[in-house]
Amino acid sequence: MSTAATDGQPQRLLDPFGAVALIVGIVIGAGIFKTPALVASLTNDVGWTLMIWIAGALISVIGALCYAELCSAYPHAGGDYHFLHRAFGRHVSFLYGWARATVINPGAIALLAFVFGDYFSQVVPLGEYSSAIWALSIVLLLTLVNVIGIRASSKIQSSLVALVVLGLLAVVVAGFSVEAPVAETSLFFSSVPAASQFGLALVFVLLTFGGWNEAAYISAELRGGARSIVRVIVISMLLLTAIYLLVNMALLHGLGLQGLSQSTTAASDVLGLAWGPWAEKALGLFVAIAALTSINATMVVGARANYAVGLDWASLRQLGQWQGPSGSPTRAYVLQAGISVGLIVLGMSEADGFAAMVEFTAPMFWSFLLLVGLALLWLRHSDPLATRPFRVPLYPFTPLVFCAACGFLAYSSVMYAVSQNAIHVSFWLLGSGVMALLVLRWRESALNKVDNQAVGS
Repeated sequence: MSTAATDGQPQRLLDPFGAVALIVGIVIGAGIFKTPALVASLTNDVGWTLMIWIAGALISVIGALCYAELCSAYPHAGGDYHFLHRAFGRHVSFLYGWARATVINPGAIALLAFVFGDYFSQVVPLGEYSSAIWALSIVLLLTLVNVIGIRASSKIQSSLVALVVLGLLAVVVAGFSVEAPVAETSLFFSSVPAASQFGLALVFVLLTFGGWNEAAYISAELRGGARSIVRVIVISMLLLTAIYLLVNMALLHGLGLQGLSQSTTAASDVLGLAWGPWAEKALGLFVAIAALTSINATMVVGARANYAVGLDWASLRQLGQWQGPSGSPTRAYVLQAGISVGLIVLGMSEADGFAAMVEFTAPMFWSFLLLVGLALLWLRHSDPLATRPFRVPLYPFTPLVFCAACGFLAYSSVMYAVSQNAIHVSFWLLGSGVMALLVLRWRESALNKVDNQAVGS
């Protein structure tokens, strides 16, 4: 056993292929099966539809380059949390860690588990509460797999991602094998969408690309060091961009603009046109697998955020323990699973409240992501001597564009939450985090007094 293992520290057990599978698995969720139709309905133009997807890809790549610099300069299992800690101190980073640990990550896991349960119940129904039963089962099963260790999780993730990519390639083949509606071939930059529609469509696209930043949480466990994390991020983004553009082009070719914009199950529709009803049913299984990959990958990075919080706060040190032999933060996984299970149970009885609680944490997520972009700018100024194996190109223009995009998404999320009378959820979350921070500071102050008295005596 290595020294790292016996000391209970993160070990470099993850190969670049497994890391790419984790990132792609987080990003490719159920969103790609729903977002193309929403974007097409908002733009009502083939050219603008594809342009918005390209714009979303470019913004995501810019953000990924910013993260590549931070990850190569400050590799740490805490990811975003660690960057915020270095730039702005432990109080700001704790509020981010609190939001992520209590709702953002467990909420994403719970929602994805319900998506898995909904689709897998079509294959193996288990009665009235089939979706919830499958959701609970998959959360517990994948938690167990991840507690066993990152290598076991990585192997399963690679296999699942391969299946999802095959499913999306099937959609691409089906879309291009169906004759395109001739009447719509001229709708290419024929009209300019309203600014509000363009902005909302871009929000949907960027949310569908969301998850690439999670590479930060595996930077301390990746073989090959700093340059490997840069390659992983770049390869992941290129692969995702190619897949998303191909899927959209195939759906537009097979269904036409109007057919796509009016469809609620576009991928199923194009498979049905190409190969019949059996193909439509088969897609449900692929959507379930897509949700499964996202659940697994979200668990991996979420537990590492909890682990980083535990390292910084003595009262939470149980979370900051790395189980060497398994190569995983076991207690952080258990906490994450417990909250996720609680949200699933809550979702069974209060579906509307559950959806609002999770969905409207988006303003906080994008606000903290904006802070990460600002952290890059601040650390360049405050820590100029740090070794940076990779530097973001066109500095400072690149991080400023990323910050502007995050600010736009934070503003859009707040406005949408206000329109739905749900902004109070974000305020409640922030307020509870501030209270927890005050309690932790009080406890640590009391512990320090006890230690000082013991030393004095």
